[in-house]
Amino acid sequence: MSVHSASPPALTTLTREITLAAGRFAAGHLGGLTPLLPFELVDAVLEETRAVQRRLRDLPSRVGVYFLLAMCLFPEVGYELVWAKMTAAIDDLHPAPTAKGLRDLRRRIGCAPMKGLFEVVAGALAQPRTPGARFGPYRTVSFDGCSSIKTPDSERNRAWLGGCPHRGYPQIELMTLVETGTRSVIGAVFGPTGVGETAYATRLLHHLGPSMLVLWDRGFDGNDFLAAVHATGARIVGRINQRRRPPIGKALTDSSYLSAIGGVPVRVIEAQISIACSDGTDFAGSYRLVTTLLDARRYPADRLVRLYHERWEHESAYYALRHTVLDGRVLRSGDPVGVEQEMWALLVLYQLLRRAMVEAAESRPGTDPDRCGFTIAYQTARDLLIRAEGVLEQGMGAIGRRVLSALLPARRPRVSTRKVKSPISRYAERKLDGRPDTSQTVASVTITVLPPPPPHPELPATTVPQYVGPGKTSNRMARVLTMLQQEPERHWQAREIAELLGDVTLVTTYRQLTRWAEKGLIKKVRRGRYTAAATPAAPTLHPGRNP
Repeated sequence: MSVHSASPPALTTLTREITLAAGRFAAGHLGGLTPLLPFELVDAVLEETRAVQRRLRDLPSRVGVYFLLAMCLFPEVGYELVWAKMTAAIDDLHPAPTAKGLRDLRRRIGCAPMKGLFEVVAGALAQPRTPGARFGPYRTVSFDGCSSIKTPDSERNRAWLGGCPHRGYPQIELMTLVETGTRSVIGAVFGPTGVGETAYATRLLHHLGPSMLVLWDRGFDGNDFLAAVHATGARIVGRINQRRRPPIGKALTDSSYLSAIGGVPVRVIEAQISIACSDGTDFAGSYRLVTTLLDARRYPADRLVRLYHERWEHESAYYALRHTVLDGRVLRSGDPVGVEQEMWALLVLYQLLRRAMVEAAESRPGTDPDRCGFTIAYQTARDLLIRAEGVLEQGMGAIGRRVLSALLPARRPRVSTRKVKSPISRYAERKLDGRPDTSQTVASVTITVLPPPPPHPELPATTVPQYVGPGKTSNRMARVLTMLQQEPERHWQAREIAELLGDVTLVTTYRQLTRWAEKGLIKKVRRGRYTAAATPAAPTLHPGRNP
């Protein structure tokens, strides 16, 4: 009898717990983005990364994955309010988990599932006929880094990322390979800012292939990096430093010329660009590009100069991450593991939004993905999650329909100054580069491809020894001092000095100039630049050997 009398309360408790668990399991969704990240895919990644819960839990691992993505979708509120938005359309879901319970859920899932999901959803999204996604037979992609995503100023974050100048928040370096036509992320890595962009980009080279044309700015100008990208079979259009002196080979019909950098045959394009704005202002700039597209007739220099501007689509991708989604906020996590998990979740969310936008553009042939508004897609996804709508919808969902109903006008050429109102920004000070102070529509662009510069005289392969006899002062140091004192205001390059001397290698010139600057005989004004010292010390001549 006692057994029968105890059974109904026990069954009632068990039924309530199962109902509660089922309700919380049903809370695991991402609204209109759920069809792009279906339950089966999440379960498969959790199984592969061994992150599936081992027993019946109120908060299963699948719910935790969707909670992490919702946490990035609503970065302005805390854990409990994020959960409230996920369950706003579900009745009788009480009690809600505590902030500690949701934090423990994050820790139980770990980083591996979020990284695995990103590797599944990442990739190029453009189809062969997608407008603006190709240059000839090549898919245009670009490398770029972002070092302005801030993390909480905790001891563990500082130990991993290092301190920030001006006592700011520790910042994480994000390096991505992006398809410029759709701004979708093909690959990503991140870590401390002190590692360097090229080192991070090298870890993404396995994503490149012969069908891609890679764009990059001057930050990636390096012989080894260019050779490594070339070895993948991808083509290159990149900007190189003005101080470079590549060997000048055959001049081509479009005023570009053949050369070689890092053992890779390249074509160098030097161009002057004049821009006239609608407000009447105008300014000019110079570009120096290197490309492995050697056929000047098929790929004229002026077309490649215009193509290089597609690299700025990468900045639009980072703008969507930093400002539209995060709105300049600091990440939540106070430890490196949490930061890594949050970054992967943020990248997954971004890629899902881009996929929804590109699929919407593809449904209307001839529509450039540039015309799809990221803010519209982002805000619609937030609304659908709160209402729990579109979870099982097939085909183009509400996000795509909303994007198509408010397409942006066709891209117009604009120019803007790079100035950020932040004391720790490298763009806090306005550079006097001739650009207007506010965004202006470009009225006309004139590209003038410059002819190859005159070849530099060859420096000797070996240094010709000069012996100084007793009473003679015509040694190399005296000649350099005389040269610099004749034009005391001029900042001489080491190469210029070596060419005028004519009997010394460039390496030896650098070594001797450095030693003379340390002795105060000459003055080093900046890297590779020298001038006469105000009061040069008297040189000590040693008969029989060079100083």
